[in-house]
Amino acid sequence: MNSDEPVPRELKVLDTASLVRLEERASGIRLNQRLDPAWVQANAASDGTHYLWPALWNSLPHRPGIPSQLRCELLITLHTGDRVMSLLDVLPDDFAPLPRVISRDEGMEVGRLLYSSPSVREWLLGRSVPGQP
Repeated sequence: MNSDEPVPRELKVLDTASLVRLEERASGIRLNQRLDPAWVQANAASDGTHYLWPALWNSLPHRPGIPSQLRCELLITLHTGDRVMSLLDVLPDDFAPLPRVISRDEGMEVGRLLYSSPSVREWLLGRSVPGQP
C-alpha cells in the first residue's frame, strides 16, 4: 500500500495489547497523530475491543525516510466502559495484517459510535481530569 492507492475501506479490530503496540510504534517514529502509549495502557479496557477506520493517506515530506501512513479514526473502549475517539497514524505494513470486521451490523455500530463518541480531549475535560493525552 502507498499513497497512490485508494484508502483501504476496511474496518480493523484490535485488542488492547495490539493498540498499545501501534501507539508505541507511532510514538517511536514520531508520527503526527497518536496518543501517549502510557495513557492508552492506563485507560483502555484491558480486555477491550478497539477499532481503526482509515480516513486518508498522510505523508511527512520533510522526513523522506518515513513512508506514507494511514490516518485512521480510532475508537477506544476505556476501562470505565466509555468509548472515545482519537486519530492514529498507522504504517501500511502494520495496518494490513490486522483482523478486519466482517459483520455489517458490527461495522454499522462502530460507525455510529465513531461519530457520537467524544474525543479523548473532550472526555478528559468532561471528567475534569488534569493533563492531556
